[in-house]
Amino acid sequence: MSQTVSPSIASPQTQQVLDVELRQVSKYFGGEAAIQDIDLKIREGEFFSILGPSGCGKTTTLRLIAGFEQPSAGMVLIQGRDMSRTPAHRRSVNTVFQSYALFNHMTVKDNIAFGLRVKRMGRSQREQRVADALQLVKMGSFAHRYPQQLSGGQKQRVALARALVNRPAVMLLDEPLGALDLKLRKQMQVELTNLHQQLGITFVMVTHDQEEALSLSNRIAVMKDGDIEQIGTPSEIYDYPQTPFVADFIGETNLLQGEVEFADSQMLRLLTPEGTTVLVNRSEANLPDLKTAVVSVRPENIRLSQEAPLNEGNCYSGYVKHIMYLGTHLHCVVQLQTGERLTVMQPNRSEQSLTPETPVYVSWLPSDCLALAA
Repeated sequence: MSQTVSPSIASPQTQQVLDVELRQVSKYFGGEAAIQDIDLKIREGEFFSILGPSGCGKTTTLRLIAGFEQPSAGMVLIQGRDMSRTPAHRRSVNTVFQSYALFNHMTVKDNIAFGLRVKRMGRSQREQRVADALQLVKMGSFAHRYPQQLSGGQKQRVALARALVNRPAVMLLDEPLGALDLKLRKQMQVELTNLHQQLGITFVMVTHDQEEALSLSNRIAVMKDGDIEQIGTPSEIYDYPQTPFVADFIGETNLLQGEVEFADSQMLRLLTPEGTTVLVNRSEANLPDLKTAVVSVRPENIRLSQEAPLNEGNCYSGYVKHIMYLGTHLHCVVQLQTGERLTVMQPNRSEQSLTPETPVYVSWLPSDCLALAA
């Protein structure tokens, strides 16, 4: 059922419909802040992920949206209405848990119908809703089985159907694929994407899996120590991290910290304590004047060769310290002459003959790295 937006608390961005909004939300447990002064806007119909390490506050944030926790301060808005003190069962949201939370004594069909029974929906309408939900998650032939007769992926489909049958405005996903093996998790990622596109409702997912968040999400919020470090599209988060933590947490990167020796309108030059000089395009280093900075360079942006390259901007000699074969790529750790170590992702070419102790050069352009405030 659609809800009228209260004029007193409606978002000033009237051109942008928000299904979830957190305004200056804090939550304390025993005097300790789990999250503090969080601001978050989740648009109608988007797949939004909250990503971060264990203990960063992402699950607490999801529980506040769901209504399982109440904020210590601030407002939680669902479709424009303040739901900060509204219990979970009166919010137009449903949650899918990592543990599935199915009733083992009920069949698949009865598990899915449970919420509709609680709402006292008529039998014919209820059965049609359940049939539609089963078809949506491709579990129609399993309607009369019990949870213990299902695989992990099938249980997750039933949990999704049980949440979707209530037709929520917002679907909350709490580490939904964390209990699945790698191959099944990949399959379920495709299923989730298809469901989201087919239904068009807002999905909010909590995960610690960077690849999962990057592949599924329209936008991502990266959290650390109860605060949001950055919100952006997957490409913005990966290619233009705003802090060293985001650069290091999303994917893999090399971080080189040092003093800013020189900076003009086009170039920034940084000197590490080990004596490595790094050049960064000023257009890629939108920083105020700083005395120290951190340079982030992704392993896939580093070129590795056994002959000195020409005109790369950043070029250093060293030797292969470790090498791992990953099929399509080689994962190399190169120790520079200065003593610093860099991780390099090198395409696996048959003509290469890299082994530990092989002398090499690593290089990258000043436009292939990013300078961040230390």
